[in-house]
Amino acid sequence: MDYSLLLADFERQHNVSGWPRQRTVHACLRAAILGGRLAGGHRLLSTRLLARELGIARNTVLYAYEELMAEGLLLTSRRGTLVAHVAASAIVEESADWTAFALSRRAQALTGMALPGVLSGAFALGVPALDAFPMAAWRRTLDRAWRETRPSELDYADPAGLQVLRQAIADYLQAARGVRCDAGQVVVTNGTQASLELCVHLFTDAGDTAWIENPGYLGALSAFRGGQLRTVGIAVDDEGIVPTAGDWERTPPRLIYTSPSHQYPSGGVLGMRRRLALLDNAQHAGALIIEDDYDSEFRHDGPPLPAMQGLVSSSPVIYLGTFSKTMFPAMRTGFMVLPPGLAEVVRPVLTRMPMHGRVPEQRALAAFLGSGQFLQHLRRMRRLYRERRDALLDALDRHVGGIAAVHGAGTGMHLSLRLSDPAWRDDQITDAALAAGIAVHCMTRHETGLRKTSWTGLLLGYSQVPATEIDAAVQRLAGIACRAATMRAR
Repeated sequence: MDYSLLLADFERQHNVSGWPRQRTVHACLRAAILGGRLAGGHRLLSTRLLARELGIARNTVLYAYEELMAEGLLLTSRRGTLVAHVAASAIVEESADWTAFALSRRAQALTGMALPGVLSGAFALGVPALDAFPMAAWRRTLDRAWRETRPSELDYADPAGLQVLRQAIADYLQAARGVRCDAGQVVVTNGTQASLELCVHLFTDAGDTAWIENPGYLGALSAFRGGQLRTVGIAVDDEGIVPTAGDWERTPPRLIYTSPSHQYPSGGVLGMRRRLALLDNAQHAGALIIEDDYDSEFRHDGPPLPAMQGLVSSSPVIYLGTFSKTMFPAMRTGFMVLPPGLAEVVRPVLTRMPMHGRVPEQRALAAFLGSGQFLQHLRRMRRLYRERRDALLDALDRHVGGIAAVHGAGTGMHLSLRLSDPAWRDDQITDAALAAGIAVHCMTRHETGLRKTSWTGLLLGYSQVPATEIDAAVQRLAGIACRAATMRAR
């Protein structure tokens, strides 16, 4: 081997990685062996000579040789230090054709989905005003939770979540959302997406039918397709999901996904009569309703509406909630509330699933909920979001009143703009806005069924935009929309 190449590798790796010299020598020699530049049976320079070649201490080379011997890549003989022949059989060509390893059918079902990327600023969706979160209070709560955590609690924990957190969630939901539950029905998860995938895993088999609102939440569509379910998009009107008698007859569902308190993405609120009818029909069809209550805490025009789950006793509803909107997404904590009978059946199954742990974080969240700090934060956020919502409505009235109508502004962290001319290309407006640095989403990219949705428009999140900056952003968006509106051919 040309050891000048090894010297060049060593100098480059050391400068880039900042590793200690002994680790760098080990990495360079290891790469040369696995890459075939040092073939099996090749005799390496002595540690003294290689140290002189590289301009480093002999002990540094000794360390690297010993590590490679421990890995089985070098061996010693009367001839000196040799590259083991076993190394050659372990080499994987860098040019290997990985396309031969086909994705599973579950994964292939997801490849055609254009899920929105993570965006921020005006008018990004789904992310709260992170700069308004009480970091100092949360840090103190978290520090206290770690101090109170015993060594024994670092073991695998209850797969349904820490008991004190499940009790705190149940207490909050009963008081604030009208959910009928106790701590035994609550399962703590890693967020709404994890809850959806858990529902699919626990309650469906491949080929079962799942209903989803159309337009609807693409995360639910992803979970259903990933579970190889037959997914049926059910039309949405100004209130929300509106299944017909034919839908119940032709495609009876196993699961029904809905967001009745603030339909995503249109923003509609499902009326009481429709909620009760959905509950009744689901009961008769033997279907479970997944109620995604993702941002209903932020009701701007009156008190929050009670959850559908609590309207009737023994309702066939799995209630989903998340702290990503009320606190921050990086917490990665959500929860599901199961019907009492299902909770008993599910509990032993959860012990066989990878849902254990995070005791200190869960204890901190329970303390945050129980201390009143969570409710104080929600009150502050309601005032802030209402102020930003009002500023957005004023700006929309001034700048886009003639080309679009507002929907779903009464609740949550976003509203929808339904374009007055359905022939306008909301996707082209969205792409032009993104190119100009304005983060909007379009309705038509939230289609979830074979039938095209009648909704054509834009989604505007206002949680992250200061009220003083909203008018200028809307004015820019209006100009972009008017220019893009001339591209009408679908």
